[in-house]
Amino acid sequence: MRPDMLAGSSFPDYALPDHTGRVRKLSEIQGRDPLIVVLSRGHFCPKDRRQHEGLLQLHREMEVGYCKLVTISTDKLLESNEFRSGVGAHWPFLSDPERIIQQELDIAEYTDPVHNPMVPHTIVLEPDLIVFKVYMGYWFFGRPTVEELRLDLRMVLRKCRADWDISDPDLKIAWHRGDKTPFYLYGRGTAAALAEHDK
Repeated sequence: MRPDMLAGSSFPDYALPDHTGRVRKLSEIQGRDPLIVVLSRGHFCPKDRRQHEGLLQLHREMEVGYCKLVTISTDKLLESNEFRSGVGAHWPFLSDPERIIQQELDIAEYTDPVHNPMVPHTIVLEPDLIVFKVYMGYWFFGRPTVEELRLDLRMVLRKCRADWDISDPDLKIAWHRGDKTPFYLYGRGTAAALAEHDK
């Protein structure tokens, strides 16, 4: 991994086609939420399939916890769709067959010249694509467990949610004063804003 990809640094805002063929930027997927980026070897890898099976339950929790998840692989669109469907995932899978990320982040897996994949990484990002933690998973047990990711998300949310500790007396005063801004991620919590968040 490129040496500047450390905690506190900015992760590149890559724009790649998702499983529907629509080009999407990471910042668009993230919105104002924490984001977990899985840089995957691809559909052919049993370790990646097992990792994604484990992410299924976590993703259900992430949806109600206002967190996002995205998988990026060097698979072509059809392979990416088969991978996504095969594990039953409901989050975006981005396709990078040109290996832009592999080259820019210096994560080519030179031990597999047949598939020429990325060395798998899992990256936890704070809002604004700020790196919180990077896991390198060339060996399967280098990849984070679901529980480790839960703890990472807890720490990130504690940093970025003004109303994390609802018992804070200042928050209660703000609420009774009519200042709801610390409590709503998207302005005043309008239906339109919430609908946009859930896309």
